[in-house]
Amino acid sequence: VQLQASGGGLVQAGGSLRLSCAASGRTFSRYFMAWFRQAPGKEREFVAAISGSGGSTYYADSVKGRFTISRDNAKNTVYLQMNSLKPEDTAIYYCAATPGISMLGVRSQQSYNYWGQGTLVTVSS
Repeated sequence: VQLQASGGGLVQAGGSLRLSCAASGRTFSRYFMAWFRQAPGKEREFVAAISGSGGSTYYADSVKGRFTISRDNAKNTVYLQMNSLKPEDTAIYYCAATPGISMLGVRSQQSYNYWGQGTLVTVSS
């Protein structure tokens, strides 16, 4: 599967952005999807994940209550709605996919087989 992330940009603190990740292929609903991010000088970290049906979602504590992950299987797209953005949310955001995953591995980069190219989100103070 190929992933194409978009929607990044420059926003002021307190603002909102919605990221999209479009996937190729006809079996999108079988893929567990996630967003990770990498800030300058830091390691890539888990942000959010969603099951194939969309019935289960997972969030990093740092974004819980501010970010919402969702998916539209008819459009082969996963979204990340980001509200109340903070300067510390500044990072390159990557979408990732895997056809199968252990619940223990949801937050681990190593669990995901496919990655998009990343989209830059910059939050100014």
